[in-house]
Amino acid sequence: MRIEINRNSHISINQQIYENISDRIRSGTLIEEERLPSVRGLAKQLGVSFLTIVRVYDLLEKNELIIRIQGKGTFVKTSSFSKSKVDEEENNFQWQISIPDYLPRKQFATYYDSFENSIQFSIAAISPSLLPTRYLEKEIQLVLQKDPSILAKYGPVQGDKELRQAMCEQLRKQNVYVNDQDIIITNGTQQGIDLVSRTFLGPGDIVVVESPTYPAALDTFRARGATIIPVPLDTSGIRMDFLLNICEVHKPKLIYTIPNFQNPTGIVLAQERREQLLTLAQEHQIIIVEDDPWSEVFFDVKPPLPIKSMDTNGFVIYLKGLSKTLVPGCRIGLLAANGTLLTRLLASKVNADLGSPLLTQKAILPFFYSKRMENHLEKLRSTLKLRRDKVLMYLQTYMPKEIQWIEPAGGLNIWLSIPPGWDTNHLLLKCQKENIFFLPGSACFAGEPENNHLRLNFSYVEDDMLDNGVLNLSKITDEYLNSAPSQRQTPNS
Repeated sequence: MRIEINRNSHISINQQIYENISDRIRSGTLIEEERLPSVRGLAKQLGVSFLTIVRVYDLLEKNELIIRIQGKGTFVKTSSFSKSKVDEEENNFQWQISIPDYLPRKQFATYYDSFENSIQFSIAAISPSLLPTRYLEKEIQLVLQKDPSILAKYGPVQGDKELRQAMCEQLRKQNVYVNDQDIIITNGTQQGIDLVSRTFLGPGDIVVVESPTYPAALDTFRARGATIIPVPLDTSGIRMDFLLNICEVHKPKLIYTIPNFQNPTGIVLAQERREQLLTLAQEHQIIIVEDDPWSEVFFDVKPPLPIKSMDTNGFVIYLKGLSKTLVPGCRIGLLAANGTLLTRLLASKVNADLGSPLLTQKAILPFFYSKRMENHLEKLRSTLKLRRDKVLMYLQTYMPKEIQWIEPAGGLNIWLSIPPGWDTNHLLLKCQKENIFFLPGSACFAGEPENNHLRLNFSYVEDDMLDNGVLNLSKITDEYLNSAPSQRQTPNS
C-alpha cells in the first residue's frame, strides 16, 4: 500500500494516513475482508513510528472501517463480516497486496456503473433519447465517404485546427477571446483535469476545492499525491472569507472550481465572487482551473460569463466538455490556456495519447457551422426544465418533511440533504434492492465525508421511469428515517 506523506503539511501524519486508507475502503479500492498490512509492516514501509499506525488503525476501527482479529490480522470490515477469507490458508491472489499502487480511491467509478433495468439517478448525463445521435451517425458516414483515409490518419496532437477555430468562435460568444493556438482538444473534460494534474501537481502540492465537489476531480488530485483543502459553499458559491485565509496560510498551487450549476450542488458562483477569486489568484500566483460542463443548460437566466473572460494574464485554465450536452460517445472537450501553461499542458497531451481521434473531431464540425447546435440546446433546456420541475413537484409532495434540497437554476442535478446522523450510503443499499441508484454525497467530499447528502440526477432517466423512480425513492427514504436508530450506522460495502 503506497501512501504519500507530506511532512510539511498542516495536516498531521496520522490524519494523512487515516484519510488515505479510509478513502480506499469507502470507495472499494480496498475490497471487503481484504487483509491490511501489519502495524509494524506499514510503519516500516511509510517510515513512521509503530504508535502512529496503532493510532491510525484505532481510528479506523472506531469508525467501523476495519476489524482486527487476534492472531489473524487486520481486515476491511463489511456490514456482515465473514471469516471465509481469513481462514483460507492459501489464496492465489494474496501476493498482489504487496504490489503498491497509486490509486487513493475509485469513489467516482464505484457509483457510475450502469445496471440493466435500473433507475439511474446516479449518472450525471443526459438521456440518449435527448441527444442528436442520428445526425451524428450521418455525419460520420459523410466524413468517411469524403475521405476514407481518415481512419488511417493521426490527427494533430493539439487537435484538428478547423475544430479549434470553430471552438474559438463559440468561446467569443462568452467573451473568452482566445485563438486556436490557445486550445487543446481533449478526450472529454476529465482528460483536461488529468492533464492539469499530471503537469502541475505532485506530492505535497496544495489544491483548494469547493466542498462538496466533482468526485472524479478529487480522485485525480489525490492520485498525484496532492493535499486537498476543501472550502465550504453558500448560496453564492465558494466562501471567499475561508479561501482568503487558506491562501495566506497554505499557499495553494491550484484552485479547482465549477462556477456554473456546480456539481453536485447546482449552485452558481456570483459575479462579485468570480472577480474576487481571480484577484486572489493574481495576488497569490495561483492557477485557477475553471470546469464548465453545462453552463448552456440554464432554465431561466443565463449564468455569469466565465472567469476566463476576465483573465488577461493567463491565470485561468478553462475546461469545456461537449460530452454532457452533445455527443457523450465522442468524448470531446477543450482546454483553453495561455503562455507556458498551455505549452506544458500540450507536452502532457503528447505523453497521454498523442492526440484525440480525428474522425470524431471532424464529425462534430457541422454542429458549429449551422444552427443545429443552437436549436438542440434550446430544445434540451426546455425538456430538462420540465423534468426538473416534475421531480421538484414529486419531492415537495412525497419526500419526508425533514428532507431539504437546493433548487437548481440549470445543470443536471438536485442536491438533497437528510437529517444529520443518517447516512445516504445506507439509504443507497435499501434503494438498490428496488433497482434505484443515486450518488451518495460522501463521494463528493475531500477528507472525512458528510454522509447525509445525495446527488439526484433528473436528466438521464427516461420520462416513463422518472415518476415511479422519485416516488419509490421518497417512500424508501421515509421508511429509512422511521427505522430503528441502529440503522444509522455506516455500511462499508
